[in-house]
Amino acid sequence: MPAQNRPRAAVLIAVRPQGETDTETQRSLDELTRLAEGLAIEVRHTVVQRRASTTATRLFGEGKLEEIAALLDRPDPTADPPSDAEDPEDAPLPVDLVLVDAEISPGQQRFLESALDVEVLDRTAVILRVFDERARTRVARSEIEIARLLYEAPRLRDDATLHARGGGGGSRGERGHTNAELARQRIRARVATLRRDIDAAHAADEAARARRARLPLVALIGYTNAGKSSLMRALTGSEVFVQDALFATLGTTVRALSPETEPKILACDTVGFIDDLPHALVASFRSTLAEAREADLLLFVVDAADPHHARQLEVSREVVAELSGDGGDGGGGNEGRREGGGQGGSEGGGGSKAGLTSRVVFNKCDRLDPDARAALAAEHPEAWCVSAHDPADVERLRGLLVEHFRALMPRATLTVPYSRGHLLGEIHAAARVLDERYDGDGVVLDIEADPATLARLTQLTR
Repeated sequence: MPAQNRPRAAVLIAVRPQGETDTETQRSLDELTRLAEGLAIEVRHTVVQRRASTTATRLFGEGKLEEIAALLDRPDPTADPPSDAEDPEDAPLPVDLVLVDAEISPGQQRFLESALDVEVLDRTAVILRVFDERARTRVARSEIEIARLLYEAPRLRDDATLHARGGGGGSRGERGHTNAELARQRIRARVATLRRDIDAAHAADEAARARRARLPLVALIGYTNAGKSSLMRALTGSEVFVQDALFATLGTTVRALSPETEPKILACDTVGFIDDLPHALVASFRSTLAEAREADLLLFVVDAADPHHARQLEVSREVVAELSGDGGDGGGGNEGRREGGGQGGSEGGGGSKAGLTSRVVFNKCDRLDPDARAALAAEHPEAWCVSAHDPADVERLRGLLVEHFRALMPRATLTVPYSRGHLLGEIHAAARVLDERYDGDGVVLDIEADPATLARLTQLTR
């Protein structure tokens, strides 16, 4: 399923179950429309049918299928070919594609393609194509290729032009395996190779993570296009990629807060989430978000100006719960959560570090009027409301992060004998020195540091 950059026009179709509101339906349709725009696909028409249930092969009834077919542009074999004087770029795009706002079965896809005689892409296929175009790192490309191959495998059919049977031998008789079976074997082999490559890449990354283990790490988590990369850029001064597009970031970037803080704090920007994220991609995120799962603090970044921000926060928490092994199938894990999270809690997140906490950060608050901002603060009193484009807000957020981690750092008093004065420089470099004085035994230092550093320095001065 290669990336498609050729401009196309499409009909967007959806089946909505009973009980779903018009607002929920429109939100999902708008989201898929934006995803399609990222692939240069223009949604020309939208068809929605309320239906209590679907069958293994049919999403729509005959009447709706005829309505959809009427919206498609089919070439007229009797029409005259365009003259050389006509500019092809001025001609309207033919509507020759159907997008389905759902993940459909291979049987349902085959039926639609046969009935409508056009290419059909479901929501999962569109997301996979967006990911395929946006992936930059080797690991991200490998993970997305795995997800794509696993999506394509059950949709493989025998190619009649290559005969019903191919080579391969085996126990299926002298005519060998079918073309589809051989293709599935190749897919399994390719997936195994990609997974080995990913494991090797993550083994190499472990060394870098180990070097950073003693530094506080903040992970920016949230719905796609919530402004995580803009916030990361403002906090760290790094040139991370920023674009007003869904899934503009498909990797994990780690940078130190800048100007440097005391204690030094690292921040990581992560891939964004989306509603109805394909399960294969959720699985692949486990390795992409390895850095985030090691974080000491999760910042759930939410677009405050989006009318659906409550649902977006819920989706982010569900995906994180699934990635961290909580919440079972990813549909729960929210009960008992709260926006703030205190020291030593695990609200709103998950992860492997003990004492992981989370905070909600409402971004783009500059787009709210004073009344809306006050209402948001009243509804989420523990959340932080900022704008990544407001230097004062960014500085305030940086101060809140420093305050959070300082509160978690234990304090101790060390005495460095005068004969071991060379240790003073190392202590000053590794810890925050609150007070320094002299007595008959040596230099007495009141310090605060993370537990691992404190234990190491204490051992050095014994």
